[in-house]
Amino acid sequence: MRRGHQVTVVTTDAFDQELFWNPRKDRIPTPVEMHNGVEIRRLPVRHLPGGRLAFGGIRRAMFALSGVPLDVSGILARMARFVPWVPDLDRALDHLDDDYAVVHGMNVCFESLLLPALSLARRRGIPFIITPLIHLGESDGSIVRRYYTMPHQIRLISEADAVLAQTSIEIDYLIGNGIDPERVILAGVGVNPEEVLGGVGQRFRETTGLDARPLVVYVGTSAYDKGTVHLVDAMCRLWARNNKASTADLVLAGPVFDQFRAYLSRLPAHDRARIHLLGFVDEQTKRDLFDAATIVAMPSRTDSFGIVYLEAWLYRKPVIGAWAGGVPAVVDDGIDGFLVEFGDVEELSRRIEELLNDPDLSHTMGERGHAKVLERYTWDRIFPMVEEVYERLCRHAITRG
Repeated sequence: MRRGHQVTVVTTDAFDQELFWNPRKDRIPTPVEMHNGVEIRRLPVRHLPGGRLAFGGIRRAMFALSGVPLDVSGILARMARFVPWVPDLDRALDHLDDDYAVVHGMNVCFESLLLPALSLARRRGIPFIITPLIHLGESDGSIVRRYYTMPHQIRLISEADAVLAQTSIEIDYLIGNGIDPERVILAGVGVNPEEVLGGVGQRFRETTGLDARPLVVYVGTSAYDKGTVHLVDAMCRLWARNNKASTADLVLAGPVFDQFRAYLSRLPAHDRARIHLLGFVDEQTKRDLFDAATIVAMPSRTDSFGIVYLEAWLYRKPVIGAWAGGVPAVVDDGIDGFLVEFGDVEELSRRIEELLNDPDLSHTMGERGHAKVLERYTWDRIFPMVEEVYERLCRHAITRG
């Protein structure tokens, strides 16, 4: 917006992702609003009879069908329109103003939103750009990878005029699976330091009563694939050792899936007392939490990049991630953080203990991460590359037209 562009975001009314399959979850009540000059239009998610069972059944059927040695892209694309089901999307896109120059879609796992966007771009003769955010999981055979790389998803990516990848790992996968190398651009992710910094850790500690104890912090959705279960298990092992490092508490901020809540409810009371589940927090609380953190850990297998690591590094905090997805291209293991195998609770516990017991190592890693963000990952460095892609495609569309 600062450069004079007109931007409209079309999305759903889901307060968090669970609404896609659970009709009891919260919705955002504002269908249209302006945020920093950007118009946001939210469309209602609908549910087939059966709710969660229907959503999961369709996704599992798509998963199974994707392994058939036939071209099933068309069938998969039709099935995908119901997960999530946003029946008003096509009509809403048709009613957008005619003066938009480009359509940009995000996250290939939500192809029910992207397929109408591609159709809109083709009808209007304007470029379609996709940021697929492919989650490659922890291995070639990862279930997570299969859900993001089904034949119709790869075809959707291949039809884009430009593909903005997050890391070199994602680029290698895309090109290796037939995407035109000339259309794939390493865009990455950035932060605006002035919007992330400004946290006061002491304010968070006073508000929560967590005094001066070390804090292991997680910011994101609390769910199995995000490594949150393993993080809790690792902390429980640490607490059982009853040593200096075991004085640390665990703070979890962000959306909480129902399955994770059920998992927490089964833990012993003395462990639950050391886990502080904040749920959604406002931006100031999140900044204060980063400042209060001793370590920021997100050992996830479902991240194509992991912007949380950048935010933590701006506060000079060491991070822990997993050898999964695009994270190994972001976190340099042993340099500005540690990487662990997804699901390896013992290794995760050891790395947390190592950082808690070695303040000098933690400080060094945090400082290296801080320098990396300022050198590579601020929006003033990244956005011009993205803007150049927009302008180049628009020029080509005008010439072609």
